[in-house]
Amino acid sequence: MELGSRSKFALCAGGIFVCYFYYGILQERITRGDYDHERFSYSMALVFSQCLVNYVYAVIMSKTILSQGVDTTKTSYYVMCALSYLVAMVASNKALMWVNYPTQVIGKSCKPIPVMILGVLLGKKSYPLLKYFFVLMIVAGVALFMYKDKAHSQAGEPGLGLGEMMLLLSLSCDGITGAIQERMKSEHQTKSGHMMKAMNLWSMMFLGISLAVTGEGVEFCGFVSRHPGVIWQILTFCIASAFGQFFIFMCVSEFGPLPCSIVTTTRKFFTVLASVIFFGNSLITRQWLGVVFVFAGLFLDGVYGKKKVT
Repeated sequence: MELGSRSKFALCAGGIFVCYFYYGILQERITRGDYDHERFSYSMALVFSQCLVNYVYAVIMSKTILSQGVDTTKTSYYVMCALSYLVAMVASNKALMWVNYPTQVIGKSCKPIPVMILGVLLGKKSYPLLKYFFVLMIVAGVALFMYKDKAHSQAGEPGLGLGEMMLLLSLSCDGITGAIQERMKSEHQTKSGHMMKAMNLWSMMFLGISLAVTGEGVEFCGFVSRHPGVIWQILTFCIASAFGQFFIFMCVSEFGPLPCSIVTTTRKFFTVLASVIFFGNSLITRQWLGVVFVFAGLFLDGVYGKKKVT
């Protein structure tokens, strides 16, 4: 019995909400948790685990459900894309050592900005005026959220700390990844399954070398042996990520990117609320105003900002 259109959309939306809601809670619990006065600081190992599960999932899906033909995409594109993709992920996870989860979500919501800038500078694209206005709304919202009052500055807290620098690095790499993916799609019509499998494979290779050279792999194994309870958290975190990607791909293929972007934007807003409720990350009135600006800009951009792109 096939699901109806509304039922299938409800399944996709519900899957995205549940998977990434749980993903966000686990990410903050892992990276900001207290393990007998120890902190989890193994961002590369965490991303390696995530890429491993994503790769296994992509292979299984390609052998069973997704049959997308032969992949003709240049290996060099996958290598560059995987490198920028994993740097963005590692920097994003690393940022949680210095900033709370709402700050990370709001910061990462700026992703349309570097994508648009690089699209104009490198891709020779032009965008409708409305898109610039919506992106300006996002910038204003992030500025309101991130701004530190003078009282905080006098207390010795820098205006732009390591957490914010990590988010800037992550956003820059997101922009590079987006630009490379656009070329992959335009030149080779790269399918989502091929992209997911190849990017995660190359990311694992890069991360495996980095873990061996830096010694973080050995340190991570030592941490896990001292705190075996974290294994279940990491495993469920990775599974939530893989299933979340599955529902996103299903939503895009069945209903297009617009409904998917609306669902994911709404999900991010509720993730911020969950972080405030479950982890006590209180926000002041100015920051809530910034949250409203950011998600209003994202929502309107999803609905009206993608028209007449050339």
